[in-house]
Amino acid sequence: MNWVYGIVAVIIVQRLIEVGVAKRNERWMKGNGGVEVGKSHYPWMVAMHVAFFISLFVEVTLTGVVFTVYSFIPLLFVLMAQIVRIWVLLSLGRYWNTKIIVLPEAPVVEKGPYRFVRHPNYMVVITEIAFIPLLFQAYWTALVFSVLNAWMLVVRIRTEEEALYGETKDYSERFKGKKRFWFV
Repeated sequence: MNWVYGIVAVIIVQRLIEVGVAKRNERWMKGNGGVEVGKSHYPWMVAMHVAFFISLFVEVTLTGVVFTVYSFIPLLFVLMAQIVRIWVLLSLGRYWNTKIIVLPEAPVVEKGPYRFVRHPNYMVVITEIAFIPLLFQAYWTALVFSVLNAWMLVVRIRTEEEALYGETKDYSERFKGKKRFWFV
């Protein structure tokens, strides 16, 4: 069971490092005229992610975990998501953030996974919220938080795209033919 907590701890530490990167990028963007939108839903999103890890810990502790051959399937999805997450972070550079901050008139980033889809980072989050719990047979956490995350992403993507269409010079032109995710 200690290995379960170890894996989850590594993921949480990764998230905390990302928050530090996001804070640094936020200061840079706002210092260069960046505009934050979606402030009202941001605390709800943070609360959902914190509750996700609490739920995962509780469910795993109450139900116990057995690592089986079937655990490799969600593990592969989680590992692939981490590769894409790093690709997203490297592609966006200083523009990457956990908040929606738009730098008016900045060129739209179209490298890395953004060559193919509009929201690769949200694809990563969808994958993680679904498959991290499945790695530990935490089926209720996977189900409940996948639904909550879908609701959150509807709100967040709508807000983000409105800001990008309104504040950047070429978002609508560059991304009109690209899907939000690989399937939508």
